[in-house]
Amino acid sequence: MATEKRRHVSPELSAGLGLELSHHPVTMRQLVTLVVSMERSKRAPTQTAMENKIGAESFLNIVDDFADVFMVARAPTNQFTRTGQYQCSVSDSQKKSMVLVRDCMELHAVTLQGGNSHRKVNLNMSTYVQPFPNTEAQPVALGIKGTNLYLSCHQEGDRPTLHLEPVQDRQSLMSVTQDSDMLRFLFYKRDSAVSLSTLASAQYPNWFISTAEEEHMAVEMSQRGAQRNLAFHIQRQS
Repeated sequence: MATEKRRHVSPELSAGLGLELSHHPVTMRQLVTLVVSMERSKRAPTQTAMENKIGAESFLNIVDDFADVFMVARAPTNQFTRTGQYQCSVSDSQKKSMVLVRDCMELHAVTLQGGNSHRKVNLNMSTYVQPFPNTEAQPVALGIKGTNLYLSCHQEGDRPTLHLEPVQDRQSLMSVTQDSDMLRFLFYKRDSAVSLSTLASAQYPNWFISTAEEEHMAVEMSQRGAQRNLAFHIQRQS
């Protein structure tokens, strides 16, 4: 038997948008669409008129953002689920910035002067909800802004090493299971009281992203006790 549906187009919504009500169970996306649309219909006419300029595509993007948040609760218990992304600048405790050296596909830590600031690498930091919540550390993925390169940690020889890897399908990083090979792209960001953060490998928790005391040296993985900087200033950009 065909599903009985009624379609209602509200004058408060953008042209081409409407609410579709069904007697059958709705999906999470449909539910969020209904809630957001009802809230918009309650707002002042002038505010609603401005919002109507958003258009159908942007409206659905907003709905998708809400749906992503609700879907976190439905994620498998062994899965890291991405919740957002923001751009940030990163420098170590000695104020050295990260610079991309394409010849060897490495990040080097360099103190930049004056007109060399354009060489500084900024990161797209994706944040995740982890299977076992830990208020002291935030799972993140670190992509180099303007590229498809992501920092990863996997073992070469007898120790974990830091790599820059191209990720062609970024949807593959929307959710990562604990037993997946994609776990190499996740790091635990742990903040301290002095505005510094450490970045530990999710796959090798005792190994941290680090910089050397000397200039123009590669950013590498190291453990506590090594003569390297483990702490970073991570500043969110507006």
